[in-house]
Order: sequence, then structure tokens, then C-alpha cells
Amino acid sequence: MAKICVPVCVRHPDEMREAIAAANRVGDIVELRADCLVDPRAAVSFLHENARTIERPLIVTMRSPEQGGRAEIDYQTRREFWSELDHSKAGFFIDLELDMVRDFASLESAKLPVDWSRVICSHHDFTRVPDDLERIFELMAATPAETIKIAVQTDDALDCLPLFKLLNRAQAERREMIAIGMGEAGVMTRILGPSRGSFLTYAALDGDSSNAPGQLTAQELREVYRIDHIDPDTQVFGIMGQPVGHSLSPQIHNAAFAAGGLNAVYLPFEVRDAVQFIRRMAHPKTRELDWKLSGLSVTAPHKSTVMQTLDWIEPAAKEIGAVNTIVVRDDQLRGYNTDATGFISSLRNVFGSLKDARCAIIGAGGAARAGSWALSEQGADVTILARDISEAQSLADRFGAKCRELSGAAYGDFDVVVNATPLGTHGQLENETPATAAQLREVRLAYDLVYNPLETRFIREARAAGCDVLSGIEMLLAQAIEQFKLWTGRDPDIEVMRTAAMRRLSRKA
Repeated sequence: MAKICVPVCVRHPDEMREAIAAANRVGDIVELRADCLVDPRAAVSFLHENARTIERPLIVTMRSPEQGGRAEIDYQTRREFWSELDHSKAGFFIDLELDMVRDFASLESAKLPVDWSRVICSHHDFTRVPDDLERIFELMAATPAETIKIAVQTDDALDCLPLFKLLNRAQAERREMIAIGMGEAGVMTRILGPSRGSFLTYAALDGDSSNAPGQLTAQELREVYRIDHIDPDTQVFGIMGQPVGHSLSPQIHNAAFAAGGLNAVYLPFEVRDAVQFIRRMAHPKTRELDWKLSGLSVTAPHKSTVMQTLDWIEPAAKEIGAVNTIVVRDDQLRGYNTDATGFISSLRNVFGSLKDARCAIIGAGGAARAGSWALSEQGADVTILARDISEAQSLADRFGAKCRELSGAAYGDFDVVVNATPLGTHGQLENETPATAAQLREVRLAYDLVYNPLETRFIREARAAGCDVLSGIEMLLAQAIEQFKLWTGRDPDIEVMRTAAMRRLSRKA
């Protein structure tokens, strides 16, 4: 089973006992961040009195300012703290930066008995992945510390490659190691690390207590990603895009994998350069990571770019000019578009026949492409509206649609209006809408492809205008069902997928 370490970072000594107890309930190991305390020395007396009563193994950390601690914690403060704390008798682990490990390893300065089997030699870089990461590893490996920990800022999925390679090296050299990619792009190291030899992984107690960028909760690691069941034979799937932190796809697909009893996990991949990600991490013939990557979802902004990297593309996806699903099969990458199927099946379920229906699509990206193609296939009368009129005209020409200016548009002569822009998405765009109630009056149905939040401002404006509404969650689920079938050859449990999505959205509300 994976070992999950839950950090405790409180300011006052009287908060420690309760916080440690809470971490005990969800984690396998507890990390006490002494540098979080107003007076870090309070941790010394607390630990000498209580360390043996703590249920879980304990790691004590006193981080330097350069490695993420408070500015006033200088070298001498750290030195005195560790000199006063006798960890060898209490039996807990201590996390020391390389400079302190070297200090205590020297005969001249060692003033306390050090149990090196319980020392973690750590290095943190909150800005980047250092170019000399291998050299840093070698310097740490040359110390008597039992475990090496390297945590670095990752801004792209490719930044995780050096960390996985170091884990492979550590295993070959029989060294215990912890490798963490901080930031949203490093989430895969937190989930896959233990199955690839990482001594432990870190997780927050809850969504409000995370003290590291990209840190998931212990509950998410166990219940969503089923980290205890991941092994070298686990099939890996995921969503590649930028950003992907808002996506519900990990909840949906992981729930379906669990219900189907499949040894598979679905991860978020923060990807800047789609071509390089496919070449270095995805394609079986060129990837640099030995893993069972078996399929990908593709989201903005990569749905068109990724097509140049594929070995085969279904005819519909070629016509649309966008791929949202990749299947790895026989050392090839095969591209599909399940957005179009998901888009049209959801719409037909509530609207009925779309032949000759007057449909307006706001937007000119990948989702608009899929929607335009699907509606054209159904015989609908399609009009494209976008901020960039040239993009709208290009898309309209591709599918035999009409084109209008978006600015000041009125939609009263349309049966269906589709928001295929990111306006309304959870976060900075949440209070925006491509159309107001005044613009939507007389429209029969407003269809928002944004699914997070469940009720967007566009949906609220449409309700106020008296329109029927359709949320993007229906399209998301419909296209996910088709993806699952392509990847596994099986039908998923649709209600399990829906419940997982709704549970996640309710937590965000």
C-alpha cells in the first residue's frame, strides 16, 4: 500500500495535539512542520513528552527560508533546534536540508546522536526543475541519510520526467527516495510516485489545509485515484490540456474504472506543448517513461494541434478538424472525436429532431467545431458567432454554416443557442456570459457546454429569459461514455459516472 504523509502546519503549540490526531485519522505518516509554529522550540518539549504516544510514524521538519520556511528561521535557529531535539530515542524521522545533514555528519560538529536510518535529506526548489538535478541527487546520495527527498516546481507535465527517472535510478542504486513535483503539473508524481518506488507521497488533510501547490487531499488519493491499488501493471489514462485542474474527468473515469473492477487510473496532465508531450511521454515508440499509458482525453488548447502527432484519425474527427480522444493500440496512437457524439445526443434527448432547427453557436474553438459538424449532419440551420469574425467565417465556411458578428447580437430568431466559449467557467471567468437575458428572449433552448459550475451565468440569464436550458454536464458525460468504450471495449456504469460528477460539483458549490 502507498504511504500517505499528511503535514501538520499550525502556529500555536496548543493546536498541535488536535491537528496531529486529525492527520492520524487519514494518513499513514504525520509530518510536523515546526517552522510553522510561532515559537518552533515549543515543538521540542512537545515531542519529548508526546512522540511515543502518536499513533502514526512521525516526520519532524524545520524548513529553512530558502526551502519554504519562514524568513526569521536562519541557519543558527535551525542548528539549535535540531541540537535540542533527540530523535534517536523517540523514534521519529527528521527531515534535514543538505547543509544540515552535512553539518551533523561531520565529526567536528556532531553534538547529538543521529539515527541516520531515520533521516530524510531534502531539497526543495519552488521556482523550477533545476538543470543539475542529477548532481543534486548525487550530493544527497553521498550523505549517510537513509532517504533522499527532492521536491521541485513543475509547470508542465514534461517537468515530471526527470523526477521519474531519478526514482528509477534510486531503485537501481537501492536508495530510498521521495520525488515530488509541486504545482498542478506535478500531480502525477504524487499519485504514481509510490508505485514507482517513492518512499511516500504527501497529501493534505482537507481542501483548506494544503500547504503545497498541487497537493491533493488524502481522501482524493484514496477514494478518487485509488492510490493503494496502483501498481506497475496499472493502465494509465488522463486528460491533457492547459488548464486541467478544473476538469471533472478524473472523478468520472476513475469512478467508472472502480465500478468495472479495472486496474486503471485516470490523471490530469498539465501540458503546454502537445507535440512534445506526445513524443516524449505518450507515443509507445518514442516515450521516455516506462508506463502503461493506454489512452488520453484532449482538451483546450490541443484538440487540433495533437492531430499531427497521430498515426490514424477517424474520418469524422478529420472532418471536424479536432480530436478529443486518443487510444493507444498496437504501438500506434489513434484519434477520435467523441465531443460531437456527446454534443448531439444530449441535445436531441431534450430538443428532439434538429432538422431545419435554427441553431446559433457562440465560439469558434474545438467544441464549436464538433457542435457545428454534428448539427450540420443533423440538417440544422447553423450560424456561427465569435469575437474574431474571421475565425467565425472560417468555421462557417468549413461546415456550410452562416456567420454573424457577436458584438450586440440578438438571438430571438434562433431555436437553440449554444455557448461553446469558456465564459462562465469556474474561476476568473465565472461571472461572465456570452449572452444576457435580453438577448435570449424568444429562444427555445439555451445549451451551455461549460459544466463547472453546474449552473453558469449563461444558464441563469437563459432561465430569466424563459428559455429551456441544458447544462454542459450532459455532453461531458455522453462523450466520456464513448471514450470509456473506445479505451476498454466495455460499457461503463453510467449512473456511477453521473454520481461522481455531481458529487464533485456539489463540493465546489
